[in-house]
Amino acid sequence: MHPPVFRTRITELFGIRHPILAGGLMWLSDAAYVAGVVRAGGMGFLTPRSFPEPGAFARELERCAELTGGMPFGVNLNVSKVPSHNARVLEWLDQSLRAGVRHFETAGQAPGELIDRIHAGGGVVIHKCPLLRHAISAERAGVDAIALVGMEAGGHPGPARLPTMVAGTLAARRLRVPLAIGGGIGTGEQVLAALTVGADAVVIGSRLLASEEIWAHRAYKDRIVAADEEASVVAFAGNVPMGGAWRVLDNATSREVRRREAAGAGTHAAFADIIAGSEARDGAYRAGDVERGMLSCGPAAVFTEAVEPIAAIIDTIMNEAVAARRRMDRLALAETMSA
Repeated sequence: MHPPVFRTRITELFGIRHPILAGGLMWLSDAAYVAGVVRAGGMGFLTPRSFPEPGAFARELERCAELTGGMPFGVNLNVSKVPSHNARVLEWLDQSLRAGVRHFETAGQAPGELIDRIHAGGGVVIHKCPLLRHAISAERAGVDAIALVGMEAGGHPGPARLPTMVAGTLAARRLRVPLAIGGGIGTGEQVLAALTVGADAVVIGSRLLASEEIWAHRAYKDRIVAADEEASVVAFAGNVPMGGAWRVLDNATSREVRRREAAGAGTHAAFADIIAGSEARDGAYRAGDVERGMLSCGPAAVFTEAVEPIAAIIDTIMNEAVAARRRMDRLALAETMSA
């Protein structure tokens, strides 16, 4: 267990040892994953949408509290553009508050009344978004922190058009609230770079996909370990009806999606038979068929060299960050000596 190295506004806000927030992974962000991140010194967020069965999310809250040994953990509340998809968001919030959760990540549409309800319940909220103007609006709405994702982010980076470090540098200069940045980050050197440009933490997702705590099939994890720097592709870029860009693993499904796009398909109906979330959950994650489903994944998967515990991954990242900091200190010393 790596001791604390960097004290930032995000580590203070969430009471964590390291400036690392784990991405809320659809279908995969369960109690074991979140608790693994929390015990390793970061902050993880359960995703209620991953538990559609009645009572499943409530049970997962209880399980997470047990696995963390009472340490704080978070919940992701994703607000969809489709109003009917948000029917249970406030219910999930109330369930979480009753279970003692006080750390929330919102995503999607503007948080609206969620912010007031979270604050009224004694909680803090970090809003995840792809554009600086969205971040500024969320700051004005009263969020406690911002997570800004760049175009390299696995999953749905939305309309993000800037690389993570460019967007993060701009955001650090224009926002007042604590800032985390994510997208393509999976090493300690990148953590140090993010802190250097003014961020208070990083968001890491793809680097954790092959961790032991992830419940997915071993064949899927082996595919992540084998990923190279070109293993992820983007579908639906600029396609508003489809929700915009979706960065996924390069497999048979994503290639078929891109083929249909190139042929002029642009509506949900044209892709519905192969992009349903159940295809990824049941085909790849459960059965190990890595060619099935749109499997959210970013280029940071290239830094994965083995299936290992989350604690080992985060310890490695922090060791790399410390080594990078020492290299920078030596560079500064060399400049002083030559002056």
